[in-house]
Amino acid sequence: MPINTTTRQELSWQETALCAQAGPEFFFPAPGSSTREAKQLCGACEGRVPCLQYALAHDERFGVWGGLSEKERYRLKRSQG
Repeated sequence: MPINTTTRQELSWQETALCAQAGPEFFFPAPGSSTREAKQLCGACEGRVPCLQYALAHDERFGVWGGLSEKERYRLKRSQG
């Protein structure tokens, strides 16, 4: 059984995601740097919800995903139990 079971359909949001137009350093800033601009771009992106769902399902621990930072995703996961 393959380890990575993500399907192409599950990643279709990436095709129109606004983050594809920005460099990775925008969404993976240096420690202590602001994530405000990345979050603003996420807020305008139609792929924000599936992006966040992907990050939560795959335990993405770094960067801004779906408009949330690492700490915010961690708190969200803890609150969901």
